[in-house]
Amino acid sequence: MADVLTPEQRKLNMSRIRDKNTKPELILRKGLHSLGLRFRLHRNDLPGKPDIVIPKHRVVILVHGCFWHGHNCHLFKQPTTRSDFWRSKISANRERDKTIVQQLNIDKWRVLSVWECSLRGKKRLSMDSVLSMCVDFINGDAVQGEIVGSSGTSLTEKH
Repeated sequence: MADVLTPEQRKLNMSRIRDKNTKPELILRKGLHSLGLRFRLHRNDLPGKPDIVIPKHRVVILVHGCFWHGHNCHLFKQPTTRSDFWRSKISANRERDKTIVQQLNIDKWRVLSVWECSLRGKKRLSMDSVLSMCVDFINGDAVQGEIVGSSGTSLTEKH
């Protein structure tokens, strides 16, 4: 299926998509700050410029958009327009995510990935639940963790 927008319209649309300070990221930052946690944002000296960095605990929090990172949830739908392009783009994003997490772990950073679906949509978790899982991860010893939207507890940890 051909693109329904002109190249100029598509360029304008794409230029308006944020790569940092997204709504899910702002929601999570506000909640973490309200708990008294202090953090740094988008540190460019770390692999992937992580969204949230908590140096005191050597924890990095990545807030992933379900579409851009190809999450297998209700918020992700494979585009039908330019499907080969999008399949390749999202696959490359996922591979880059894996590489970044590996690099951070090698550098002794613990990595928590918080998916957009945990913060919005029909399967979102309560903010208290998300924040509680974040605090559990920060105070724990797991090397990697993931928070996803669902009907139950959604913190998956790798030690």
